[in-house]
Amino acid sequence: MNNNLSAIFGARLLTITKVQKDTGISRSTLTNLYYRRAKNVKLDTLQKLCDYLQIPLSKLIEYTPKELTKEA
Repeated sequence: MNNNLSAIFGARLLTITKVQKDTGISRSTLTNLYYRRAKNVKLDTLQKLCDYLQIPLSKLIEYTPKELTKEA
């Protein structure tokens, strides 16, 4: 799973503080997402971020499934 939040913030010159003030998402949650330390993120948090950034979820979080090993 690839989290693109830091790249998006960098491209838009956004700070964690500004996004926190504008969205109400806690600074610790944003920091953990930014530095890719978050393990579980609430769907409403992702929705707020996507609405704020005006991007689909697939731009924020990319997921490529693992290949399943085929058993003979």
